[in-house]
Formats: sequence, structure tokens, C-alpha cells
Amino acid sequence: MIDLHLHTTASDGLYEPAVLVDMAWRAGIRTMSVTDHDTVAGLDAVERAATTSGIDFVPGIEITAVHEGRDVHLLGYFIDRTDPALAEFLERARADRLRRLYEIADKLADMGKPIGREALTAGRPAGASVGRPMVAKALVKAGHVTDMRQAFEQLIGEGKPAFIPRGGPPPADVIGIINRAGGIASLAHPGVLKRDDLIPGMVDAGLTALEAFHSDHDPVMTERYLAMAERHDILVSGGSDYHGDKERRRAAFGTVGLPKARFDKLKARVKNES
Repeated sequence: MIDLHLHTTASDGLYEPAVLVDMAWRAGIRTMSVTDHDTVAGLDAVERAATTSGIDFVPGIEITAVHEGRDVHLLGYFIDRTDPALAEFLERARADRLRRLYEIADKLADMGKPIGREALTAGRPAGASVGRPMVAKALVKAGHVTDMRQAFEQLIGEGKPAFIPRGGPPPADVIGIINRAGGIASLAHPGVLKRDDLIPGMVDAGLTALEAFHSDHDPVMTERYLAMAERHDILVSGGSDYHGDKERRRAAFGTVGLPKARFDKLKARVKNES
């Protein structure tokens, strides 16, 4: 099994890097990429654990772009995690994430549902990324909601009373950052984004692949994006998008992945461009 879309505690995943690698091995995953949001903080630990376990490791990331107020998630594979321009870009992105969460916390406090700003960063390792799931967990802990889903559906989801829109660079800029860091860019879960009209422009900007295989894609969606990738002469990526959180609608760990032949094409593209 090849899973190129996994998350750890370096962003909004539930499990520490070494624990996730052990779980991946037990689930039959033999090639994996951790793609934490706007951070590479967990990659060294993942690589060490993967090497020990005998799992092939692909350095990855998931970077959030913004188009017309909507998040557009772009996966980067085979990146140089030490690239200075990438590091500077990610530092700014994480600072903006924290700014947004503080504004959400302030809005919640005004609504009589305080969580405290310190709850959003407590225990987070250096370089870790924060996001709305941290707010949702803090709301549950404070007793304002019963679970994370309720937090999103009633308070912090898009269009809800405490929602604050994200700022960020356009997709073309993020694709450029990934490519200049020696990586290849793939559009994450396009069936969730539902903005197929953006794909041609991203291909022109250097998009390498579409994530056709994903837990939130049914067979019809998968075939749709396989056909679209072929039509645009780009490649395909795939992964579970596993966070470890049972409240997220995700397929069972180790059941969604990328066929080896598709993965070999991604590797070949990296070799050809290096």
C-alpha cells in the first residue's frame, strides 16, 4: 500500500510521527508521505521511524492557497525541506494561521464561549502548525459543544457565527514555491474542492498531478479525475488524508492509496526534473 496523504501532531493529526509510522506498517503501508499543513516540522521524525520500520519515505507537505475566499490545498512531494525560500514562506503561513485562530477565539469570547488563546498553542512543538481543529477541540474541552463536528457545524465552519476567512497566496504562487523547492505539486482532493474550473490555470502554473485517489472520492469521482489528469497530460497522486480523528469522515486507515504504477510515474518525473 502506498499512502501519500497523512497527518501528524505537527499539524492537525492525532498521532505523533513515530506512532503514525508504526500504525502505517501494521496497516500494510510500505510507502508513505506525511503532508502536514504548512509545516515540515514532523518530517525528520517520520523519516527516522520509517527507515527503522522499512517503509519508503517521501518528504511531503500540504500548503493552503486561497482563491476567492476558498481554501485550495496543494500537496508537495519530494520537496527539499531545507529550502530557504520554502522555510520563509511556511513561517509566514503559520503566523497567519495563528493570527486567524486568535481572531476566532476573540469572536467566540464575545459570544460567551471563551476558550482562551493559550489553549490553541499549549504543548505545540516548535514549527508546528495550528488550525481550526484546535479551536474545535478547545470548544469541546470547555464544554461549549459536545464534539468537534458540532463545533464546526454551529460555530466555526464556513458561514457560521465565529468563522473568520483565511488569507493566503493564490494557487499559482504555492505551486511555484513547491516547484522551486524541488518538489512536484498535486491538487488535493479536487472532488471536495469542487472547482474543476481552476485546474487548467493551475496546470499552466506548473501543477504536476491531481489527487484522484482519496477517502472522500467515490469511484465516480476517482474516474473523473483520472480522466481529467489524462486530458491535461499530468500525473496522479493518492492517499487517505488520515488524521486519526474518528469524527472526520475518512476511510479506514490502510484502505485508500495510490497504485504502484502511478507512484512510479511520480518518481520518474522527479528524476527527470532533477
